[in-house]
Amino acid sequence: MNSNQLSKRLETVASFIRPAKTFADIGSDHAYLPCYAVKKGIVTRAVAGEVVEGPFQSAKRQVASVGLSAHIDVRKGSGLAVLKAGEVECITIAGMGGPLIASILKEGADKLSGVKKLVLQPNIAAHSVRTWLNSNGWIIEDEAILEEDGQLYEVISSVLGAGKKLTEKELYFGPYLMNSQNEAFRLKWQRELTQIDQVLTQLSSAKDSEGAARKKQEIIKKRQWIKDVMNDENTERS
Repeated sequence: MNSNQLSKRLETVASFIRPAKTFADIGSDHAYLPCYAVKKGIVTRAVAGEVVEGPFQSAKRQVASVGLSAHIDVRKGSGLAVLKAGEVECITIAGMGGPLIASILKEGADKLSGVKKLVLQPNIAAHSVRTWLNSNGWIIEDEAILEEDGQLYEVISSVLGAGKKLTEKELYFGPYLMNSQNEAFRLKWQRELTQIDQVLTQLSSAKDSEGAARKKQEIIKKRQWIKDVMNDENTERS
């Protein structure tokens, strides 16, 4: 992977940035995504934010090596602290856990003024991201799920505005993903079913307790949700 050829995961993130012409990539690592977006004419200007010294220096070198220092500002800082309010139209955060992404957005809420789009790629617990969006005035406009090198990734594109609140099940599966149910979606939830069955087997042999009983009931509910969604003949899979 480099600034000319992204991974399938980051290419999918990049595909959701338009129509924004300025964006910030938080946790940018080598700044491949900002470099790619500027080179491809997706945006005219970008900010690459990185909190760790090593990746921060790598990002600076990468941007300089491709001659984009005038278009991409590499900044060191935690989360949205690298931004000024109203500076960019879009923010991307990719390759982190869902709870961490939600925490970054919550802690940097004052920097979201002027931001029209959030493109988020949680590695785990995507429902945490959807829950934050759903509770803070953001509408999920599209989603993607893909498999790359044996890993499954969800990408969530959201825009600022008022809309219908998502149901608990939509937060869990993704409103667009559960309707389209592509091969990667079905693989993800088949894997999840296998893990749930393993956990239920372990719980069945554990000592009875109020905590264990509650956990078991929650897991059984999620298991039934998965089976219902996977077997739903009313979804848009024509």
